[in-house]
Amino acid sequence: MTTAALFSIALAIGMVLLLEVGRRLAARRLERDPEGARVGIGAVDGAVFALLGLLIAFTFSGAATRFDARRNLIIDEANAIATAYLRLDLLPTAAQSALREQLGRYLDARLAIYQKESDPAASEAAHAEANRLQTEIWNAAVAAAHAQGVSPAAPMLLLPALNDMFDVAARRTDMNRMHPPVAIYAMLYGLALASALFAGYGMGGAKSRSWLHMIGFALVMAVATYVILDLEYPRVGFIRVDRFDQILIQLRQSLK
Repeated sequence: MTTAALFSIALAIGMVLLLEVGRRLAARRLERDPEGARVGIGAVDGAVFALLGLLIAFTFSGAATRFDARRNLIIDEANAIATAYLRLDLLPTAAQSALREQLGRYLDARLAIYQKESDPAASEAAHAEANRLQTEIWNAAVAAAHAQGVSPAAPMLLLPALNDMFDVAARRTDMNRMHPPVAIYAMLYGLALASALFAGYGMGGAKSRSWLHMIGFALVMAVATYVILDLEYPRVGFIRVDRFDQILIQLRQSLK
C-alpha cells in the first residue's frame, strides 16, 4: 500500500472520529444552552469550509499541472534524443559508430533512473552514469564535428541538438524534485480534520447519527487528497506516468 493511500485512510478515520466528537460536543452544549448553541457558528463554518475548498482547488490544480508537465517532458526527451541520433549522420562514418553506441547507453541510463526509483541507490547510480555519458558524448561530438573535412553544418546542427537533449534531461530531473512544501499538505489535512469537527458540531441537534453523511463526507475528502498526492508523485501510486516511458523504450529499440 502506498504512502498516499495510508495517509488518505488515516484522514478518513480521523474525520469520522472528529465528526462524532463534534456531534457530542454540540449535544452537550445544546443541553446547557439550547438558544446560544447555534449562535455565530455559521460564519466560522463558512470560513473554514471556504478555505478548505480553496486549498483543495489550489493543490489539485498544481498537482495536475505538474503531472502534465512530467508527461510532456518525457515526450520532449524522446524527440531530443531521436533528433541528436539522426544528426550523427553529419559526422564522418568512423566517428558515428562510437557515438551511436554511447547515445544508446545514455538512453539506457536515463530509463534506469526512473524505472529504479523504488531503489534510491540504483537510481542515483544510473543518474551518475547518465551525467558521465553526457560529458563523453559532448567531448566526442565536439571533436568529431570540428575534424578536418567535416561539413560546416555538422557543428551548427549536431551540437545544439545534443545541448537540447541534455537540457531536457535536466528539466526532467528538476521537475521530478518539484513538489509543494510539506506545510501545504499539513494545512490541507489540518483543515480537513477541522472541517470534520465543525460539521459534526452542526449535526449535534439530530437525535441519531447520519452515518451516510459522516462516512460519505470522510470518504470524499480522503479520495480527493489521495488523487492529489497520486498526481504529485506519479511513479508510486495508482495514477502513473510510467506508460509514457514506453516512448523512450520504443526509441531505444529503434536505435539498435
